[in-house]
Amino acid sequence: MKLIASLIGAAALAALSLSAHAQAVKPDLGKGAASFGQVCAACHAADGNSVIGANPKLAGQHPEYLVKQLTEFKSGKRANAVMSGMSAALSDEDMRNIGFWLASQKPTPGAAKDKDLVALGERIYRGGIADRQIAACAGCHSPNGAGIPAQYPRLSGQHAEYTATQLKSFRSGERKNSAQMTGIAVYLTDKEITAVSDYIAGLR
Repeated sequence: MKLIASLIGAAALAALSLSAHAQAVKPDLGKGAASFGQVCAACHAADGNSVIGANPKLAGQHPEYLVKQLTEFKSGKRANAVMSGMSAALSDEDMRNIGFWLASQKPTPGAAKDKDLVALGERIYRGGIADRQIAACAGCHSPNGAGIPAQYPRLSGQHAEYTATQLKSFRSGERKNSAQMTGIAVYLTDKEITAVSDYIAGLR
């Protein structure tokens, strides 16, 4: 029994050692660029600054967030037929390399387009909606939309179309990989979603 316990203990220590080693290994940005070019660039542009409103800009995004999303597309936790297919062949190492390469790219600025709604969007983003207990977006994503590394994604300059689609997906329950966002989006109207999405597009 002592021998078995010793072997189990040794195996556990070895597993912890391998895990720590994997975490310490630096991502290979060159491989990340190559993988991104082969798998992702057609939809997200060569530098991660998509010019298609339905496809998110990824340049400058926090790598931890990108890896999490790719992992959840692959596992099915985040449903999207296109992205599930794209991520299926990616290894954990590929995802990490891509995520950190994208984080190293310079994001292009966006611009708010609906002047009539941008003031409403700013009020929601910065102050929330108190009577519906909707927290200010700035509390997690920062006043300028930079987000918080390893916790909350960067939003500044993101396409309004993409942001609105995601908020509506959270609201409907179609996107299920953030209970926190579902709890906020479920109380937003279409007009409020359009307004805050347009405001976010102009953040820098």
